[in-house]
Amino acid sequence: MGELEDSVMTRVWKWNRPVTVREVLEDLQQERSIAYTTVMTVLDNLHQKGWVRREAEGRAYRYEAVSTRAAYAAALMNDAWAQSDNPAAALVAFFGMMSEEQRHALRDAVRMVQGPETAEPATQGSAESAGSTGSSRSGAENPASATEGGGR
Repeated sequence: MGELEDSVMTRVWKWNRPVTVREVLEDLQQERSIAYTTVMTVLDNLHQKGWVRREAEGRAYRYEAVSTRAAYAAALMNDAWAQSDNPAAALVAFFGMMSEEQRHALRDAVRMVQGPETAEPATQGSAESAGSTGSSRSGAENPASATEGGGR
């Protein structure tokens, strides 16, 4: 998603309701000079890409997000990870960039995905289970290799 598309989608996600081109335009104009037709084109492009659905209202459309910003962020992370020639090293580099708050959020997310019955054992054995896949571990042991493979 480009910068202008992201600005438009940020508003659609924030408002969490069907929006018109005019509403998005008026909000964007508080930050920059932009034409109605530009916003209309961006929303049409987002519709064609599957990020928004639209419903006719008179001669105009109302646009609504198809998924959440969190789902979009997850898709970006998944795409970036899938492109790495050394996924384990890419994860090590990514985790190394995280703040302490982000690492706590990651731990919470892992607990949520694992479910309550497996949360406690996974927390205690996470270092052991992370290295149990042999080939993944070898790339993760050298953080320097993470920047080589993940820097595309």
